[in-house]
Order: sequence, then C-alpha cells, then structure tokens
Amino acid sequence: MKSIFTSLALCFSLISTAQTTTDSNTIQQSLEKKSQMMNSSLVKNIEFTNIGPTVMSGRVVDMDVNPNNTTEFYVGYASGGLWYTNNNGTTLTPVLDSALTQNIGDIAVDWKTGTIWVGTGENNSSRSSYAGIGILKSTDKGKTWTNVGLTDTHHIGRILINPNNSDEVIVGAIGHLYSSNEERGVFKTTDGGKTWTKSLFINENTGIIDLDFAPENFNVMYAASWERERKAWNFDGDGKNSAIYKSTDAGTSWTKISDKSGFPIGDGVGRIGLAVFNENTVYALHDSQYRRETKKETTAYNLTKEQFENLSSADVLALRNKTLDNYLKEYGFREKFRAENAKQLLRPGGLKPKELMAFLEDEMAIAFEEPVIGAEVFKTTNGGTSWKKTHTEYLDGVNSSYGYYFGEIRVNLQDENSIYILGIGIIKSKDGGKTFSSISRENVHADHQALWVNSKKPGHLIDGNDGGLNISYDDGESWVKLNNAPLGQFYSVNVDNQKNYNVYGGLQDNGVWFGPHNAKIDKAWHQTGQNPYKSIMGGDGMHVQVDNRNHNIVYTGYQFGNYYRLNLETEENKYIQPKPAKKAKPYRFNWQTPIQLSKHNQDILYLGSNKLHRSLNNGDDWEEISDDLTNGGKKGNVAYGTLTSISESPFQFGLIYTGSDDGVISLTTNGGGSWTKISNNLPQDLWVSRVIASKFKKERVYATLNGYRFDDFTPYVYMSDDYGQTWTNIGNTIPTSSVNVIKEDTENENILYLGTDNGLYVSFNYGTSWNAFSKELPNVAVHDLVIQPTAKDLIVATHGRSLYKTNIASLQKMNDSILAKSIAIFDIHNIKKSKRWGSSRSQWRKPITPAITIPFYVNADKKITLDIYAEKIKINSISIDADKGFNKAIYDVSFSEKGLKYYKKSNKSTEIEKGNNDVYYLPKGKYTVKIGNEKAGFKVE
Repeated sequence: MKSIFTSLALCFSLISTAQTTTDSNTIQQSLEKKSQMMNSSLVKNIEFTNIGPTVMSGRVVDMDVNPNNTTEFYVGYASGGLWYTNNNGTTLTPVLDSALTQNIGDIAVDWKTGTIWVGTGENNSSRSSYAGIGILKSTDKGKTWTNVGLTDTHHIGRILINPNNSDEVIVGAIGHLYSSNEERGVFKTTDGGKTWTKSLFINENTGIIDLDFAPENFNVMYAASWERERKAWNFDGDGKNSAIYKSTDAGTSWTKISDKSGFPIGDGVGRIGLAVFNENTVYALHDSQYRRETKKETTAYNLTKEQFENLSSADVLALRNKTLDNYLKEYGFREKFRAENAKQLLRPGGLKPKELMAFLEDEMAIAFEEPVIGAEVFKTTNGGTSWKKTHTEYLDGVNSSYGYYFGEIRVNLQDENSIYILGIGIIKSKDGGKTFSSISRENVHADHQALWVNSKKPGHLIDGNDGGLNISYDDGESWVKLNNAPLGQFYSVNVDNQKNYNVYGGLQDNGVWFGPHNAKIDKAWHQTGQNPYKSIMGGDGMHVQVDNRNHNIVYTGYQFGNYYRLNLETEENKYIQPKPAKKAKPYRFNWQTPIQLSKHNQDILYLGSNKLHRSLNNGDDWEEISDDLTNGGKKGNVAYGTLTSISESPFQFGLIYTGSDDGVISLTTNGGGSWTKISNNLPQDLWVSRVIASKFKKERVYATLNGYRFDDFTPYVYMSDDYGQTWTNIGNTIPTSSVNVIKEDTENENILYLGTDNGLYVSFNYGTSWNAFSKELPNVAVHDLVIQPTAKDLIVATHGRSLYKTNIASLQKMNDSILAKSIAIFDIHNIKKSKRWGSSRSQWRKPITPAITIPFYVNADKKITLDIYAEKIKINSISIDADKGFNKAIYDVSFSEKGLKYYKKSNKSTEIEKGNNDVYYLPKGKYTVKIGNEKAGFKVE
C-alpha cells in the first residue's frame, strides 16, 4: 500500500522532471513519413538475413485458436509481431511485417470471416513494453493492414468480437504507460472500426486491462480497470480505481460491481484478470498489494524481515541465491536488487543485514513492511453482486510483489471448477480454486502471459510465456516447445574476431547466448541435439565484451550489474561486480549496467554504477575513478541515477565519456582524474541511450537520448566536434521514434547507423539526412548494433525478432563521388567452381544452382542491362528494373545461347560441361560485368 512518503517523493519528482509527451497526431504523421521514407530510401533493396536464434524465443502476449480446427491459430508476441500456423505450431509465419509496428497487446480473430484485429502496444507495463499505434485490422489474413483508430491508447488490454456480428467489437485500452491521457477505458464500434464510442472512462490514469463476456450471451460482459503509474524511477501498480465493472448491453454502458461486494477495494488493489464461465459465474485473479496481516507469519520461503535482520552476514551469504532472490522479490525489490548484489554488500567488512535493510528502506522511500498478499482468486456466482475468495492459504510464488507483469486467469468452459492461474509459474485447480497444483514443468519457461484452454478436448492447452510457446495434451503434466521462429528479445549484441566469427547477445529474461554468425534457422539441430547457439548466462542477459586476444574470455552478466568473467574453454567463471569500500554507501546499478574493455589494453575493464569503475586486472580488483556521475538518483522501487553508457576514445587512453539514465553526459581526459559535465546544452533528464567516442576524429563524440520513459518519442541524436562543448542536432529528419543506439561505420566516417524503437536507419553524410532499411527487416525495436570489420557485416539486435545480418561492403564505398555518378558498380565476390553445379543428389531435390551477387548504384529509377564479358566476348546479359539507390542483380554464372557460341569459337581448347539441368556454366577464369561505362570484375576459381 502506498505511503505518504512515496506520494510526496513522486510529486516532487514529477515537478522537477516534467517532459513533453508525444501526441498521437505527431506519431501518425511520422508513420506516414516513415512509409514514404521506406519507399524512397537509397537502401530499400539492402536485404537483411535473420540469423536467429530461435531456441529461447520471446514474450508471448496472446493466442487466438480456430475453434473448429485447433491446429490453426495466431500468436501475438509483445514486440515480435503476429504469427500464423495451420499445422499446430510446427511452423510459424509472420503476418504483421507489412505493418508499421510489431508491438502487440492483444489479438482477436473472427474465424467466420477471417478478419484479424490487433491491439497494438503491450499490456504488461514492463520496462520494455513498447507503445502501439492503435487498432490494426486485416481482412486478407494479414497481407494488408488498416489502422482503424484509437491511436493514442498506446497499450491495449483486450479485444472482444461479437460472435454473431463481426462488425461489433469491444476494446479495453490501458492507455499511456509513462504519462496520463484520456484515450483509455472501454471503446465500442458497431461498424467494423470506422467509428468508436468511449463507453467507460474512469480517469486519465486508469485504463482497462481485461475484458471477457459470457459465452452464451455477448450482452453480458465484465471489465477490469487498473490504476497504474510508471516512471523511470518508480512503478506504482495499484490504486483505489482498480475495480470490476459489468455491462448487460454488450459494452454500451457499465456499472461498477466490486464495491461493497467482498472484493478488495482501496489503494492496495492491483491488476485484475477475469475469466467468465457464464452470465453469473466469474473468476477474478487479483494482484493484492495490501500487506499481509501478521508480522509473525513466515513466508513460503521461511524468512521474515525480523529473521533476516537477526541473521549474521555469514548466514545470509550461506543462503541459496534463489532463496534470497525470492525474499527480495516478496518485499518488492524485483525492479532494483538481486541476491548477488545483496551478498556483495554483506561480504566481510561490508554492511550487516540490518544495515542493508535500512539502506533499502531509504532507497525505496517506504517503510520496510511485510510482504504483499500477492495473487488471490475470487469468485462470484451471482453476476458480481458478491465475491468470495476461493482459498484460505496464500498463493506464494505465483506473483511475488510484481503481479503487474501477469494477471491472467482461465476457466475451462466445460468445467466450472477447472481454472488456471498464470504467473511466474503456472498452477491449476480442479475444485474451483480451493486448492492448486503446479503444472510448471521442464521445457517450459517461467513468466506466463497467455493461455488457451480447449473446452472441447480436456487437457489440451497452449501456453505463452517469456520463453515462447508450449503445448500440452495432458493438462500440463508434459509440454512440447514450439519455438521454431526467430523471436528473441535482445538487449545487446557483440562479435569476436574469429574468421568464422561468433555473435553474442543478452536477451530479456533469457540470459546470454552465443553462436556462429552463419547459423541456419532450421530444425536440423534436433537430429544432433546441439543447437548452434549456446547459453552462457542466465537471468536477463546484458552487455557482452570479448577479449580480442582470446575469444574464450568473455565478460557478461545479468541485470543490476551482476557481471562475470567467463572462460568458455575451461567453463570457469568469476563474479566481478565492484564492491563499495567498508561502510561506504552502496552503488546503484542500472538494469542494463554498461561495461567496456579498453581499446588500449584488454586487461583493463570499465563498469558503470552511479560511478565509473576501472579494473587493471580483468575485473579481479576495482578502483573508483569518479564521484557520482548522475543527478543523484530518486527514491523509488526502480534503479535510477545510474550510468547507462561508457565509451573510451580509441585515440587516447583515459579519454572517456559516460552517460546516465537521468540525462548526464560526462567527460574525463585524464583517466578519471577530473570530470566535466558536457550535457548542459542538451535536453535535460532524458535517458542517455548511447554516448560514442568517434574512431575517426579525436574531438568527435555522438550522443543519443531516449525519452521513452516519459512517453516522449522524439529522436534525440547529437554530434559534437569539440568534446561535447557544443552539440549539433542530427536527428531532425528521422521519423518520430525513441533512439536506442548509434554506431559509426568502421571504414567510412561519413556513415552512421541508427537503431530506434521502430526500425533501423543509415546516414551517408554525418546525419544530415537518413535512409530507412526495410527489406526483410520489419518495423521492430532495434536495441544494439555491431559491425564485424573483417567480414564487413552489420549485426542488428532487435528486441523482438532476434538478430539480423547484412553485408555493408558496398555501403562503405558510398561517398560524394559515387553519389555524383549515374551508375556505379561495387566489388563482386569471386565464386568457387563446382562440378555439382546443375546437378542434384537425388531426383527429388532441385539442382544446385550457383549465384553471384552484383551490387550497383543508380541515381534514378531506370531499366538497367548488365553485360557479362570473358575478355571481349559478351557471354550473357541481365536486365532489371533498378530503383534509385543500391540494387543487386543475381547472376547464375551461366552462358546465354549466343554467348556460349561466341565463347566456344574463341576458346576451342576450353572444355565446357553442361549441367544435368541443361545449363552451361562458366569455366574457371576472369570475367567482367559492365553497366554502361562502369565495370567490375570477378573470378570463377
């Protein structure tokens, strides 16, 4: 329950950190601009390849199953789009890629007409729950999409379709996540989305998280309102306006039914999930933020506050991390603290358990009270007139103190007493909620977000969680994983310097993985049992640094600065988080704590808390090389006032920039001897998503600021050529979307790459203008970028669609001279001759067909003819309709009929073999491609 101190602290914070929320008109205009930009982009033909991984997947928010054919269904991923299967999940196909967002809160399908409704903007209110753009509708199975309104809702809780009238649709909108707004509540359309009526509005901070209707009567439906307020430094997920409403006229009007009914009321009421069995029988899952009544009671983890404070430091250090983590979660520290952090502070010479609790109380600005009640199930059998809790015991471990992330309950429509509760785990009851048993099993990820229950076939379940999709046919006793699509939610990416280089990345709730850059997305690994990607760290995976002298030495970790030095060859690891001096105030670590190996000495590692730390011996020992480089933090339950970015100049050891989550960019030129704040002339208080020291000019630095946590989606991108004394805004021409990362090209200083919450861009002129990438790369959040300089590959880490790769060798040649030409051909890779060209291993397989890619640039849309020569003999030609900008022609290394005739005439001694497919392929030799007066050569080796 809220305390007066929390309220006062938040009020003060709001006054001192006021930001401008991006309005929906600006967003819509920006989306149109992005569409136009994609069509006219110079790089619209640069193709990206998804390199997975698939095995760990990402957060599912909803499924919709064909009731007449349960092998056909749609799956909505929080930030990975909408996917379709008609073979029971054996394969999944994306159907939202042509839309302008991949962020989903809920989906609904009218199986009679095939119409799909997508409520954009995730409903979970997490730190990476991206805003949407309203309601999208498709009448052609996802080939095309129309935005039918509610564009300022940002986040959609639920969509209901009248089974007897496909034009009648009810939408529950939660509204903005980080700011107040009025386009939230219940909305209804009776004309298929042409017009909407707001039928329920509580206030500008309370929206609708769940809706459900009586299966036999669409007129009777129930809605759950949710009062929530998230800030960068605090999340308050409960309030007196969280309640249950009922409609008896198909959502046209509503009556609050939870007051004076036995259902909880007041400031401690959290998120509510609903499951309607019939008109009168309804279950409600409530995330109670009220505290437990007796302080003497021990939790399910056998540890109370009093017991904890009376333990010695050695006793706490001896606790299993899971036990300590559970304790911290029960008391509300999931957003701020982990067992490893606590143990670091309690090691010899550090804090005592009681002192640690005092520190936490001060940081949280609350009294350190008993754990919250957490998940509880209520039931009504009289249409909501009265509610009764179904169980007498606490449902420990279902939600802990963060039920805002869950809140889903289901009832089997053929069995009133069969219900399922989704949380960290998944539990079921067969006696109407009196008793429960777990159906969390091996092969099923934690954090359950969606469940479909087949009422026609007992035991048939489809579960969506933070690790993808699972299916069961024995009521959860065993599960099959359906992760075959590339749907990882990456926070970061890096590469090593091997010839066949590896990619490394940290993912939301799925740890850190690495694998070969040329890994294939297929199921062949099931035969060997060896997925090409390997897990090397659990938790929420964070940044990765790889020693360039030995790629087996990797630095990585999980949230809140819990970093390790790993030896992948020996499988040794060492925890390396910096520890504060004896009796010193504990450090503050960001969820995504930044680290960096020095470009000048790979024994030197930097790590950021609220201060910058340096280790001269691979993380074994640490020294502070700064004071607090933030604005000092804020009281709240989310880590804040922390460093988010570190960049050391390649020109000078000890020339270092840092950025913080509260808008501070700092510079030292003497290894931390002194620091200068260089962000006073930039927009204030915004999250510094990147600060990058240039590799081309010592005085140059780039900075990107991110206003996502204020619902400000302005692209803040800046460059300075004087160490940050003055800044130039280079983000003015980018469509409105928060910026996560900027990266310089490794060879061409004019080229910059930019990752936003809605796609990837490139500039060929220091940011004066930008071009959008789009081919095989949907409008998905891009969190990180890295270039493998030898292979000239750009790796894109998306928060929703795993990793993408494209070769940028041609792009790196772009300069004013190329732009001035009407046509330019770039380098063509050689190809190795094979006797298998044109043949097949069996009659059932297609013949092997060689291909080389011919990259070229044209300054206008035009028809282009590419002529291929062997010395002066033209042996083939290709004609294509080229777009302005970069293009590529695919040549199968064959002779034309006329070309073969002339070649044979001049090369009588050369034997040319015909493939089994009756195609004559080029022999070994040198060849030239010409477009007009431009030419480039290649070899068949």
